[in-house]
Amino acid sequence: MTPLRRIAFVVNPDRPGAAELGAELEAIAGKAAVRRTELNQGRKLPRGYFKGCDAVCVIGGDGTLLGVVRAAMREGIPIIGVNRGSLGFLTTYSAEEARAHFPAILKGDYRIARRTLVDCRAGPGHHDTALNDVLIKNEVNSRLVRLEVFADDELVTDYLCDGIIFSTPTGSTAYNLAAGGPIMHPAAQTIAMTPICPHTLSNRTIIFRDRVKLRIVNRTEGARLLVAMDGQRNSLVTGGSIDISLASRRISLVQPRSYSHFSVMRSKLKWSGGLADKK
Repeated sequence: MTPLRRIAFVVNPDRPGAAELGAELEAIAGKAAVRRTELNQGRKLPRGYFKGCDAVCVIGGDGTLLGVVRAAMREGIPIIGVNRGSLGFLTTYSAEEARAHFPAILKGDYRIARRTLVDCRAGPGHHDTALNDVLIKNEVNSRLVRLEVFADDELVTDYLCDGIIFSTPTGSTAYNLAAGGPIMHPAAQTIAMTPICPHTLSNRTIIFRDRVKLRIVNRTEGARLLVAMDGQRNSLVTGGSIDISLASRRISLVQPRSYSHFSVMRSKLKWSGGLADKK
């Protein structure tokens, strides 16, 4: 792969050890470390922060990485995710792995995983992209919604539920999984639609093909919908429909050449009982 000569660093200062690890990796990068900023719930990325960079190194949790996806996508640069959070599906490297692999990464010894994004349009002026998922629910917590879903203009069904999650394969191990949805391989180009606590017990997740055009219509009397992108950016929608499809662009994640998706699944989800805990 291409050697990395200009790397931007994004550090979540709320994560223990993130600032110190960031300083270590910057020292390893030397002149390739061109800029650094902090990102947490109270901060936003400076406009054009990644311009002219070859990659961005994100040190924090999966939420920190999700916060830089759109900016990295606009510049067409890959993300090096270093986990200082809890579970860390997206942040590929542990602190120890990052220290060990960073010199090789700088020289181009890595692989790129291209991840599918989901595109959401919720009326005029509401257009956004998510790596994990789009959540549609009632603006008021604990209130049901009635939603009609159409796939390529064909009615799928009318849901009475707490909400619906529209997940990418990458996001299938997040909210989708907690709501009873399936795990999809990250290389797939599909959308999972998972209803949350549906009143019809036979309602289950539906997997849609890559080019599907989904339209969601609010049939809840007097209710506004909350549309949440990756659990970070919220919009309120009063009328009209919400359109969801796979985005035309994808995001690139830096991984070691030895990376194994199923090894990560075994480790993070504790598959096979005690076997997953063995070194």
